[in-house]
Amino acid sequence: MLNVATSTARRLCVSIAGATPAEALALAKESEPIADVIEIRLDSMTPPDISPFLNGLSKPLVFTNRPVWEGGNCADEEIKRIGLLKKAAETGAAYVDIELKTDPTLVTELFAAARANNCQTIVSWHDFKCTASRQALTEVFQGQCRSGADIGKIVTTARCFQDVFRVLALQEQAAEMGFPLIAFCMGPLGMISRVATTDLGGYMTYAAPDNGPATAPGQFSASALRRIFTELGHGD
Repeated sequence: MLNVATSTARRLCVSIAGATPAEALALAKESEPIADVIEIRLDSMTPPDISPFLNGLSKPLVFTNRPVWEGGNCADEEIKRIGLLKKAAETGAAYVDIELKTDPTLVTELFAAARANNCQTIVSWHDFKCTASRQALTEVFQGQCRSGADIGKIVTTARCFQDVFRVLALQEQAAEMGFPLIAFCMGPLGMISRVATTDLGGYMTYAAPDNGPATAPGQFSASALRRIFTELGHGD
């Protein structure tokens, strides 16, 4: 059976994608009363910056610099892209998110910087087209476990309800391995998984800022998802 999370484990991360650091910071500040964690999408802003968020926000921050090849906007060389995440880890980020497909040498360097600065690492894998087979998802999960990251993240696109079941079922493997996992589906059919995942052991779920753009298809607004949690007795 899938493990059911305790109420203290239900983390709501608001994902911020502003065109400029100032715009992103304003959205992040508006989201602070609702969020448990705030994700800063460095790949969305020009120029990407880190210090305004570390200096201007009090909630734990995830810094992500998603490359074009995994659905993001960063087209920089990999050394430069990962260099920004390394800087975030060294200067106060609570988490950095790095893709499973990233060059292993760069991943090792980022993880070393994170460990030295008490920053947790999230290794992520996204599929914006569909949901892979159970076996393929298990292989992705096992690769994340072997990566040395603190937390895994597997996000797919649901085309039917069976896709949702397969992704949420990964939480059973995660519980058996003792490896924290973020797992849910994008798209309209995946919206229920964004609500259910933390009750099934998921480390965290993601929402869009109330007055800003979504960073993935099927995201609830932060206030809407918080209201759902409250109605379900998940706390304020």
